[in-house]
Amino acid sequence: MGKLDGRVVLVTGSARGQGEQEARLFREEGAEVVVADVLDEQGRALAEEIGALYVHLDVGVEEEWVAAVREAKRAYGRLDGLVNNAGILRFNALVDTPLDEFMQVVRVNQVGCFLGIRTAAPELSDGGTIVNTASYTGLTGMAAVGAYAATKHAVLGLTRVAALELAPRRIRVNAVCPGAVDTAMSNPSRLEPDADAEETTRALDSLYRKLVPLGRIGRADEVARLALFLTSDDSSYITGQPFVIDGGWLAGVSVI
Repeated sequence: MGKLDGRVVLVTGSARGQGEQEARLFREEGAEVVVADVLDEQGRALAEEIGALYVHLDVGVEEEWVAAVREAKRAYGRLDGLVNNAGILRFNALVDTPLDEFMQVVRVNQVGCFLGIRTAAPELSDGGTIVNTASYTGLTGMAAVGAYAATKHAVLGLTRVAALELAPRRIRVNAVCPGAVDTAMSNPSRLEPDADAEETTRALDSLYRKLVPLGRIGRADEVARLALFLTSDDSSYITGQPFVIDGGWLAGVSVI
């Protein structure tokens, strides 16, 4: 018996990184998975490998959300869960951030989450789940990621409001708040075919050893397991909450 037997879950940004690990894990746990992304070649390959449905989805486009949800219901007859995982990151000081760059981040991270909730919630089965991917920067600040942090703060606000409004239908809405995770977002070498990703991971572990109490960068499969918890009945009495998964980064400052 899998934790998600009989459920249908759509995962955005799932062609690679955290979303890919969520799609793989959810499928292993018995869910029918809808892999949704703009990376068509990678997304289709993953869907074929794990026995899932692929849909093209630019999360900032309302019409594509409508089409993706419609296709999921056409294929499986229902929709039980949504993981709003898609996101982008840009590094810049606030005073150096062009408006176009700021709005690009807002469009994907914040508008994408809003559209996902608004489009999917009316189609979700009663007792369904929504997991929004925020960030530990949704709970604190970090220099050079102002646009990203602003959108992740907004995702937490959307999560709490949606949890209140959808509770009468027993739809639970929570947020995962990862710290640094070893995906292409934090480790661009993963996008280079000839790069030694494991070597880069070791270098990142060495860097984060000085920043994170647990002494390393996070792994995408660890975030996937948290998303699974929030999508399964293991979290049946939890809604409207942010779940930080950051190796203790937010716990405080060590002076020893």
